[in-house]
Order: sequence, then C-alpha cells, then structure tokens
Amino acid sequence: MNYTEKSLLALPLEYKKNKQEIEQCFKKLKKKKPKKLDTIVHELDSEVFENIDCLACANCCKTLGPRITYVDIKRLAKYLKIKPSEFSTIYLTIDEDGDYVFKTMPCPFLMPDNYCMVYNSRPKACREYPHTDRKRFYQLLSLTEKNLDVCPAVMEISKAIVKAFD
Repeated sequence: MNYTEKSLLALPLEYKKNKQEIEQCFKKLKKKKPKKLDTIVHELDSEVFENIDCLACANCCKTLGPRITYVDIKRLAKYLKIKPSEFSTIYLTIDEDGDYVFKTMPCPFLMPDNYCMVYNSRPKACREYPHTDRKRFYQLLSLTEKNLDVCPAVMEISKAIVKAFD
C-alpha cells in the first residue's frame, strides 16, 4: 500500500482528530487575511503533492459532483463529438442550487484505473481541484474545510497551515 492509499484510509480518523483545530485556525485566517498565506499554502501544495498520487486516490472523482459550466459542456461535447444538448441530456442534471452536475457518481468519465477518460477536456472545477494552488487562498478556506474529508492532500496541507499559523 502506497502513501496515498494509506492517507486515504486514515482520512476519516484524521478528519475527526483535526477538524475542530483546523476550523478554528481557518476562522482566524479569514479575519486576518495574512499576506504570507498564499506563499505558505503554495509551498505546502508543492511539498504535499510530491507524496500524494491523485491516481492512487481519485476520491474527488468518486464522491464529489463538480459544478459544470456551459463552457465545460461545450468543451466536453466537442471532445465526445456530440452536441452540447445531447451531452446535457445524457450526463447532466440540475442540482438544488440550479447548477449542472453529473447525473451519476462516481464521475461517468472515471475509468477503473482512476484515469479520466476526458482529462484534457475535463470541467474547470476538476482542473482546479483541490484549489490549494490558487491566489487569495483566504477566500477558499470554507471550501477547503468542506474538502477535508475528501482529499488526503487537503488534510495534510490544512494541518500544516495550522502549524504555520498557531
């Protein structure tokens, strides 16, 4: 079992153990908006993803329903050589927030080996996940909290943020 698989198995326990401390730290960071937060988070992102292999996990693809934009629909339909309306009918539904999401989970394009069948045309939300390399990270702290129990990398980065700011 590799590091990523072990991290994924340990995630429920890590979530219980660290959730409250991470939430308290993030609450302070939302108020303070420290200038060095982006720099620290981007360094942590690079460090953590040296050890985390997304292909050994794919938990995001198995459990999260990304928001699909019209631009995503057009790009995916073009890749699949079908009309956008046909793509929408086959693969999408509208959720309680009025957003397009996949009808089924795991993602209909996730293959058994955890590779993405439409990787080069994947939705923007998938391209940016887990959002730990973005600017103005303080704006993403609430979203990061939601991803704590989904992504082992998010948990590792969040625990390191707590250490860096406490």
